[in-house]
Amino acid sequence: MLKAENIHVELGRKTILHGIDLAAQAGRMTAIIGPNGSGKTTLMRALTGEIAYAGSATLNGVDIAGAQPWQLAAMRGVLPQSAMLAFPFTVHEVVRLGQTSGIMGADNGDLVVQALNSVDLDGFEARFYQELSGGEQQRVQLARVLCQVWEPRLNDVPRFLFLDEPVSSLDIKHQLQIMDIAADYAARGGGVLAIMHDLNLTAAFADHVVLISAGRVFAAGTPSDVLTSENLERVYDCPMRVAAEPDGIGMLVLPDMAAAHRPGQQTEAIR
Repeated sequence: MLKAENIHVELGRKTILHGIDLAAQAGRMTAIIGPNGSGKTTLMRALTGEIAYAGSATLNGVDIAGAQPWQLAAMRGVLPQSAMLAFPFTVHEVVRLGQTSGIMGADNGDLVVQALNSVDLDGFEARFYQELSGGEQQRVQLARVLCQVWEPRLNDVPRFLFLDEPVSSLDIKHQLQIMDIAADYAARGGGVLAIMHDLNLTAAFADHVVLISAGRVFAAGTPSDVLTSENLERVYDCPMRVAAEPDGIGMLVLPDMAAAHRPGQQTEAIR
């Protein structure tokens, strides 16, 4: 599992994270939500070993701060918010970067094709990455990450997907497709930690939700525990309405437009 305790991060002279505790278990999808600037990406960068932090963070019992890059690469793949490439790589070359020597699947010549097929990009191997749309580039990057940790368990040790806003540039069809991929990865024994902005997709797919506000955990638990009107209104500072879907199975999260347009309410919500 991924376990973080009392995580503090300072960037420059500003404290971004104030004692974050988080646990993400294999076999389920954990979603991190919160408004812009709340510290979500900073937390993920700390938990992937990209930036320094105070506190304790381990992945499958391995200290993240003290681990070698190859150790972490064998246990987790990271999809950043965005990725810039300065050279004209083909799609095949970008995805092939995920096949690190010594990691399961690296010698499987069909793995690039399988990964591209899984994200609905079959036949894109020879296209240049820079010629693709933003959504297509995002799916190419996910295919690269999947190549790195194709099997959710390696020697019976779970592997993790770290996904920073994985559906931000995608149309609704591909949003659902990518969330299905993440859910399937967790169902097969891997772990998923995803930063999400879409609260309805979070409600539909997440098993565990961590709501962050101003660098602190405001609430954590099941979607029904965390995604309440009261919690969301306080953290997002706007009127929210959480209701059951018509079939009674799921839940819908919507801005309370009636409240937002009452005299004086909109100004208060924006303030």
